[in-house]
Order: sequence, then C-alpha cells, then structure tokens
Amino acid sequence: MTAGSTHQDILDWTNASWERLGSSAGLRQRADEMAAKLAGEVAAGHLPFLATPFMGGLLEDLAELEAGFLKRFTHMLLLGIGGSALGARALQKAFAPGQDLPGHTGKSLWIMDNVDAAVLTAHLERLPADKTLVYVVSKSGDTIETIGQYFLVKAWLKAALPGTWKDHLLLNTDEKKGYLREEATAFGVRTLPVPDNLGGRYSAISAVGLVPAAFLGIDWRALVRGFMSVAAPLVDPKLDAAKLAAHPSFEFAVWGKALMDAGYLELITFFYIPAWSSFADWFAQLWAESLGKDGMGSQPIPAVGATDQHSVNQMFLDGPRNKACLFVERAQGPAGLPFPKDMPGIFDYLQGKRFGELLPAEALGTRMALCQSQVPLVCLRLGTDDAHAAGKMMALLGAATLLTGWLMGINPVDQPAVELGKRLAKARLGAGGLAEEKAALAGFTTGGRSERGF
Repeated sequence: MTAGSTHQDILDWTNASWERLGSSAGLRQRADEMAAKLAGEVAAGHLPFLATPFMGGLLEDLAELEAGFLKRFTHMLLLGIGGSALGARALQKAFAPGQDLPGHTGKSLWIMDNVDAAVLTAHLERLPADKTLVYVVSKSGDTIETIGQYFLVKAWLKAALPGTWKDHLLLNTDEKKGYLREEATAFGVRTLPVPDNLGGRYSAISAVGLVPAAFLGIDWRALVRGFMSVAAPLVDPKLDAAKLAAHPSFEFAVWGKALMDAGYLELITFFYIPAWSSFADWFAQLWAESLGKDGMGSQPIPAVGATDQHSVNQMFLDGPRNKACLFVERAQGPAGLPFPKDMPGIFDYLQGKRFGELLPAEALGTRMALCQSQVPLVCLRLGTDDAHAAGKMMALLGAATLLTGWLMGINPVDQPAVELGKRLAKARLGAGGLAEEKAALAGFTTGGRSERGF
C-alpha cells in the first residue's frame, strides 16, 4: 500500500476457475523446489532483475543525472528496441502523458524502436539538436536496428554540433565489451552499464527505464520502492517453501502453468487504466519471449478498456474457449466532468453522474461478461495508479513469469528462436560468415513461388 493511501493493491482470485485447472494442486507442491532454485540462482548472480545488486550505484547515478545533466535537454531520443524501449514507453504513457495532449510545452521522449526510414528522417529534420539528448540502449552493443540508427543520429549530431556532439549522447550498454563500449572509450561518451545477466525484457527497473523516467520527471524513486517491496521477499536468504507459496507471484505462476495444462493457451491482459495500456505491450513481450519455448507457452493478447470492448471482445466472449484473462483496474480514477442537465430523456440514467463513472461501470460489465463466458479471470486491482503501484505490478509480473517458466521446465531468461531471425537479417545485408544462413536465404527467396495478384 502506498504511503497515505487508504486502498490496498490486491489480486482477486474469485473467478480464477481453479476447479477447472486439475494440475494446480501438484504445481503448488513444487514450492520447495522453486524456493531452492530461486536461492541458488540469486546467489549465483543470475537474477539481477530481482536481486538488483546494481541498484545502490544506479540510484546515485540517477540522482546526479537528474540534478544536472538531464536538465540541459528538452527532448530525449531513445534508440532501442524490444525490452530496451517497451518499459520506457509504458512509463511515459502512464506518468508523463502530457506529450500526447494538446498544448504540450514540457519535456518529450521520442522512442525509435523500429527501422522506419521515414520516421527517423522526420525526427532528425524536426528535433533541435542543441536541446536533444540521444539515449542509446543496447546490452550487446551490436543490435542492428539500434546501431543502424545510431550511425545516422551520430552523423546528425556531428553535423549540427561539431564541437559538442558527444555531450548529447548517453550510452547504456555492456560495461566491458561491444561496439557501443568501444565508442564510449574512443570518444569519451557518458555511459551507464547494463548489468550482466540482465535481459532486455526484465530491465525496465534499471537504467534502461529509469533514465527516461528521471528525464521526464516521473517519481522513479517510488517506482523502485514499489518494485523492491514485492521482489525483496523472493531474494531473502530465509526464503522457504511456505514463504514462496504465500507470495502472489508463485500463485500466479501456478495459475499460469495450470492454465496451459488445461488448454487455455491465450492470456488476455485487459487494462482498464487507459494511461497504462502500454504496460500490456510490455507484459506481452515479457510473457511471450520468456515462455514460448519447445512448443509450449501461452500467447499474451494485450487489450485496453473500454476501447477493445468494441473491437476484439466479441472473440474473447464468444470465440474458442482457450482464453484466460488478467484484468487490471484501479480502485478509483479521476471523477471527470459532470454530465450536463439538458440531455435527452433516454439518457436520464446519467443525470447527476460524472464522466469518470463510465469506465468503472464498463470495467465491471466486461469483467462479469468474461466470467459468465467461462473465461478464467484474475483481477489485479490497484489502490492507486501511481509509480509505486506500477513498480509493484512490474515486480509481480516479472517474478511470476520467471516462476512459470521454471514450472514449465524451460529457461525463461533466454530467447533462442529470436536469434535465428537476427542472423538471417544480417545475412541478407551481407554480413561476413553466416554461410548456412545465406544458403537458407537463397533457397527461401528463389525457390518455387505461389503468388497471385489482387
């Protein structure tokens, strides 16, 4: 619970449909095994996203950046993709939404998380270089999408600011190796390290997401406190089976694995906090990239209320019965404007009410409809939709994803299938070596085709 709040953050399991999930009892009995695995992985330094051994130094770095360096800029251009961008975007949309509203004059975060030539060109034509900080995020330092943009943005900075271009760069990369590390060493560019064993999708509560948060004036300290309040029990040396079994992340993991065992292979993440809708995309990468292994996993489906009541909810309610739902709402939102008194009679039920009452009513209606349609549903209800609560939610879902993967018997912190696509793209662009990939490309692109005009 946030200091001063009268509302508690809760997980409502009322409609989780445990009675249909036959494997859940056996999965719960694995708490001892999971507690031991957690302790071993934390001790080995393999879970920095939970243990956050880097946090002390990072908090000092962030305070220093916030007090001076970041104040020099009005715009931040973030070059990063996947986990290097999704957390930052979710935080910006949730806690610094002014940029998306009319009349904005404050700081702005621009995220280049794709290789759209027209969009990059437009940003470089319109952003004032002298007021822009370019934040480049790549653990390996050779992510082709990010580094390809970096080459062009670096040239733009050098042309516009020949004497000070390097002072407009901040690199977040491996502490010792990789191309970006070489660049930092060669030119004396300011850097922040990505800790070892910290994968992109687990990195939002690190410099990856916290630097943009600090730049935008988001309460990053509350975000960290919220995250650590949920993560701390999991990395406590005294963790045992009973304590893990009582932790909400383990209960969620048992539910997630039992759903898969029962054939519920799609997980809807329905956010009824519109400003938090990008957290659904953040979670989609976390769940899909962590758990889609060896022919197993469940497909996350991001959705936002009330928008998606009018787009995809028909499929959720009346399509194949292979869906479960994580439903995210807040205890109380803004009241909004009062409805006018001169409405037509058919809308008398709105008399005396405020616009802010619509969304909770829509949320309740959708949640009930999903449950009546036999969709197993867990409701995450936040007492407040502030940074502290966001940190708690991110820790809960990150730990739950990790534990679900272990219950599945797979490694939830790697992504081997994704690497193939990266190698094939590099082969297509003519990178050295990659003979096997180049041969495969030749067969794929020149083999028999079946094409029709339309």
